[in-house]
Amino acid sequence: MNNHGMKLSHLNLQHDNVKALYEKPYLRQLFFEFTLRCNEYCWHCGSRCGDVCAEEMGPQEWKDILDQVKKDFGKNLPQINVTGGEPLLYPHFEEVMSYAHLLGFKWGMTSNAILITPEVAKMLTRCGMGTISVSIDGLEETHDKLRGKKGAYKDAMAGIQNMINEGSFRHIMVTTVVNHDTMCELEDLYKIMCGIDIDSWRILGVEPIGRALERPDLAMTPQDQKALMDFIREKRADNMPVTYGCSHYLGLDYEREVRDWYFICMAGTMVASITSTGDVTACLDIDRSQPGVIQGNIHERSFTDIWKNEFKIFRYDKAEDDEKCRTCDSRKYCMGGACHTWDYNTNKQRVCLIDAL
Repeated sequence: MNNHGMKLSHLNLQHDNVKALYEKPYLRQLFFEFTLRCNEYCWHCGSRCGDVCAEEMGPQEWKDILDQVKKDFGKNLPQINVTGGEPLLYPHFEEVMSYAHLLGFKWGMTSNAILITPEVAKMLTRCGMGTISVSIDGLEETHDKLRGKKGAYKDAMAGIQNMINEGSFRHIMVTTVVNHDTMCELEDLYKIMCGIDIDSWRILGVEPIGRALERPDLAMTPQDQKALMDFIREKRADNMPVTYGCSHYLGLDYEREVRDWYFICMAGTMVASITSTGDVTACLDIDRSQPGVIQGNIHERSFTDIWKNEFKIFRYDKAEDDEKCRTCDSRKYCMGGACHTWDYNTNKQRVCLIDAL
């Protein structure tokens, strides 16, 4: 069996598994959006976070959710992933996550890391954090510009080193979002990542969501997308733990070459999220203002009730709704692509890397 044949065999099995998940979902990851406040103002932020005033739930509300998930999911507890905004700006962070740890939840966090002093790293250890993803989006000048904060790069790198020094975390990941203008910095960033003791480096191209919709001039071209995949494949061949993000089906030439497994969008089948106001949705990168995306609110119904009885908008083959996807040779393995770049107003996919690659 040649390499393509092996991949097709795997993809056919995965297709069957995804169809089974539409009928019987299995919650593996539950995202908590503590806050939309952020101490940076990233030009590509999918949630348009920053210096915003928005409703936030109190610590007891989050504890009640944890109690209910613990009761209903028993031994098959999902991993809790804490995000924002910048989650460390939430004033009750330690209280809530210490409680999650006490209940036996594994949990990780997405952060810009600029608040992670040695003392905060110790607090994260006390709370039982296992994994973290820190955003580094370019070299120092570029990173600061893209994140709207002078000194952001130095503070983030210091935060990463503070966690490395703490030595208690299972996996420290750096995530880099590249755009058309920053592709040229990948080689220099590679040298930097090789020089610090992180566990993995995840790279993805900027996508048409959130604020990035307002900067089409920085969108990835097909040439950029191919160069990015070739870069990742080359570095992986050198045993560097670099990976492409989970987004999008890439075709047989790149699937399993630039990440450990094949594309699967887990939104609504293995992944759910609770926003800072208690709304329940699938992936937090999905524009929640689009029709049908919010599935309910935990102040009105239990999370488990919503998870079991809603999410139908995510649990089907979206390719059926998009004429281009419907007639594509790859539709069986793509199934309409990633939910976060799907336009629920027009039922069209905004990003197709099959075309680009």
